[in-house]
Amino acid sequence: MSPVISDQNITAENNTDRAAERSLQLALGAARAADENRGQDIVVLDMREITPIFDYFVLVTGTSRRQLHAISEEIDHCLEDELDDKRMSIEGYRESRWILLDYGTVVIHIFDEEMREFYALEQFWNQAGRVKLPWQDSPPIGEDGTKE
Repeated sequence: MSPVISDQNITAENNTDRAAERSLQLALGAARAADENRGQDIVVLDMREITPIFDYFVLVTGTSRRQLHAISEEIDHCLEDELDDKRMSIEGYRESRWILLDYGTVVIHIFDEEMREFYALEQFWNQAGRVKLPWQDSPPIGEDGTKE
């Protein structure tokens, strides 16, 4: 017997697709803002298959407290002013070693080099897929040195 397809099922599926597209748009917007502010080693991790809590992590490294602040502020500007989203919370801004911006479905981690290496989120969440950044020419490189 085939499953019953209703208008409610179709509507729910369309809403899920739109929400996933929106989350990706926010993650890529944050990554782009970080790139435009000379963020280094920018990675977008697709967390949808791993956890129902959020869809994407954006990981960025900055070289100074001033740069971490600038990246954080530009990401806020992009996501809030240009993409009309609202940040739920921010952590670590004062200390500026690891700034976390929570946009609900997207969580942005802005690290100094030492904190990025110490917490190693890419290794901790190594089962997450990496999203190709559209402005980069080559596909992301995996831990083993091969292209993903």
